[in-house]
Amino acid sequence: QVQLVESGGGLVQPGGSLRLSCAASGFTFSNYPMSWYRQAPGKEREIVAAINSFGGSTDYADSLKGRFTISRDNAKNTVYLQMNSLKPEDTALYYCRNPTLNSWGQGTQVTVSS
Repeated sequence: QVQLVESGGGLVQPGGSLRLSCAASGFTFSNYPMSWYRQAPGKEREIVAAINSFGGSTDYADSLKGRFTISRDNAKNTVYLQMNSLKPEDTALYYCRNPTLNSWGQGTQVTVSS
């Protein structure tokens, strides 16, 4: 069955960086676009970034352009989210999603705090 497993979250100080990973299985990874979402406490889930199946096209939430980078390694069935210059408002549970199959991972917590 389809499985998405996120990792790489944690506690980081403002201005720091983290790289999230999402390992996929149960489907032909290279055939599908992928995306990252996040949900902060008390807020709705929002899309962070998306990437097409071969990685040649990416898109970002306007507020995150320039700080976050989505990428993928189809040989490793993994999609990444590089997050730089992190702010306290980036604190959230970050989810990986296959939008075509509407499959979600369990999420990885990112906390930005001094």
